Amino acid sequence: MSTLRTLSALSLSLLLLCAATSGSSAQSAPTVDGLLPLLITRGEVPAAALLFRDGTGSRASTSYARAGTGISRADHFRAGSITKTFIATIVLQLAAEQRLSLSDTVERHLPGLVRGAGNDGRALTLRSLLTHTSGLYDFTAASRGSVPLTPLQAVRLALTHSPAPIGLFSYSNTNYVLLGMVIQQVTGASYATEAERRIIAPLRLTGTSFPGSRTTLPAPHGRAYATDGSDVTDLDPRVAGAAGEVVTTLADLDRFYATLLGGALLPPRRLREMLNTRTAHGSYGMGLFPVKLSCGTTVWGHNGRISGSYVRTAATVDGRRVLTFRVNTTAIADPGLEPALLAAEFCPRTS
Repeated sequence: MSTLRTLSALSLSLLLLCAATSGSSAQSAPTVDGLLPLLITRGEVPAAALLFRDGTGSRASTSYARAGTGISRADHFRAGSITKTFIATIVLQLAAEQRLSLSDTVERHLPGLVRGAGNDGRALTLRSLLTHTSGLYDFTAASRGSVPLTPLQAVRLALTHSPAPIGLFSYSNTNYVLLGMVIQQVTGASYATEAERRIIAPLRLTGTSFPGSRTTLPAPHGRAYATDGSDVTDLDPRVAGAAGEVVTTLADLDRFYATLLGGALLPPRRLREMLNTRTAHGSYGMGLFPVKLSCGTTVWGHNGRISGSYVRTAATVDGRRVLTFRVNTTAIADPGLEPALLAAEFCPRTS
């Protein structure tokens, strides 16, 4: 779909959404220039940006749009839980290399760590961590996502709480903090080092990094705002760790998801496992989740929320078409805008 047709369709979808909310009749679609202002007006965010990628390799075309001030295409920003797709990819690569098995217990790699309050690493597999079916409590619910913690501190905080039933889908950042620790145990290197070696450098994701304890963003970058309007641009990424540390750009996220879903980072069997949602009862694969749009099309990707930033990447299952959008605050006030954005990009346009 051309940029103009895509954005026009998106404009129409959002306009119809507005009309349904207000009870007024639909009017003609707004111009492309009016699209993202509509997003930030209805979403009550300071600024927003989108980058579309269509095609593969050097023949891929991209189109960019933004609204609001203080945001640009080249900005570095925090991408929160999109980090989980990177971590899951590394774990699946290690499984393909037979350096671990997804059926391994957590106890095998982190002996004695997951114990207490009804939690038992001997009963949990790496697959249960990847699919959020371990039942482990989400440490960020206790820390409120604002307290920098070491991985060990994060896990110990989670283990002061009783788990949910094993086998049920229950999203928990603790799962991916543990997977980060498993990566280090298996490889002898940090998850950040392995991400650089296995993903960031080979894909030339020059705007992507795992900052550790560095509180500042690389240049260029804009400002980031909490929901109360306070400036939270400087942030200690250890509030999220392996569950949400990554800093990146719009272009890098589009390239990463296009390459991953295109099959260049994982063998076919492991990519199929990543996309298999059976363990999580249709809710989640491994570092990816599906969304079925109003037209019946299913897109794959992840979202990321961290103080001062909300990001969403979605792609066709073959990775040929990818959309990433971001706002420079913690959340979009109107949740109906996200599915409208995705449907406008990925659903066929009707005349």
